Amino acid sequence: MRATVIHGAGDVRVEDVADPVLSEPTDAIVRVSLTCICGSDLWPYRSMERDGAGSRIGHEFVGVVEETGSEVNGLRPGDLVVSPFTWSDGECAYCRERLHTSCVNGGLWGSSGSDGAQGEAVRVPYAEGTLVRLPVEPDSDLLPALLTLADVLPTGHHAAVSAGVCPGGTATVVGDGAVGLCGVLAAKRLGAERIIVMGRHTDRTDLAVEFGATDVVPERGEEAVERIRELTGGEGTRSVLECVGTGDSLRTALRVAREGGRVGYVGVPQDGDGVDVREMFARNVGIAGGVCPARAYIPELLPDVLYGKLDPGRVFDRRTGLDGVPEGYREMAERQALKVLVDPS
Repeated sequence: MRATVIHGAGDVRVEDVADPVLSEPTDAIVRVSLTCICGSDLWPYRSMERDGAGSRIGHEFVGVVEETGSEVNGLRPGDLVVSPFTWSDGECAYCRERLHTSCVNGGLWGSSGSDGAQGEAVRVPYAEGTLVRLPVEPDSDLLPALLTLADVLPTGHHAAVSAGVCPGGTATVVGDGAVGLCGVLAAKRLGAERIIVMGRHTDRTDLAVEFGATDVVPERGEEAVERIRELTGGEGTRSVLECVGTGDSLRTALRVAREGGRVGYVGVPQDGDGVDVREMFARNVGIAGGVCPARAYIPELLPDVLYGKLDPGRVFDRRTGLDGVPEGYREMAERQALKVLVDPS
């Protein structure tokens, strides 16, 4: 079969790889219907050291079950499913606590020894603990929106929950990427009355306004902090969603939080800078979040996507086949595309 392989910074290829096969009785083989390129895929695309053998990449997919192991009872060939960006057994103590990303038997798609999602098929370990059946036909127009359940929609929701977004409240979303835009959707869904989005790409911030943002702040650094305090009567916001992952973005998030506020951080950290615990202590600002346990949130968010209350599929602004994946990476890295949808068929 064909799949995406990354060999180093700027070097993404579509290659022939071995077809996935069942190796454990808890496995399933899923034929990928849709996958996509994630903003977090751009970090290795920008910085990965040269690797002649290359590594599979991609961690978001919906697809159709083709084969199941002997111990898989809740899934059948022909089922349409979505996978979160990590697999998990669904049974360990962490899974029972809804922290599936810490599963003792879990892992991340594209990590050593696992399949990446940007290909024609995937072997899914612990299929029953990982996959969620989708009650639509495999050719449904909802598939792009349902694909966001694999990562960006739950991650935006995780930021909002971690930041304590509540009905009638005010929230600031730091970042206008796909996760930030889903953070706007999540804050609106949780009842925020005022949502400030920080971003300077007008096509993205225009979409954020359609998703529910009430104010746009294109400034950065100190100017951004001053602007948000101006918008909030000098206080800042009680809930701040950090959806970028740099030290600068985290510093900004902490500074625009009001006294006693909370920052929900979900941007994959790219450096160790940003947190001044003395300032957090003095201002009673809390910080929570981290890697999103998407599997825990999918059942909660799925009905709103199915019935059209949320339309997160709009974050996809490019669509391509597998052959177009290298160009899709380039377009996203150069900010010519927000999020690229991939149809591997």
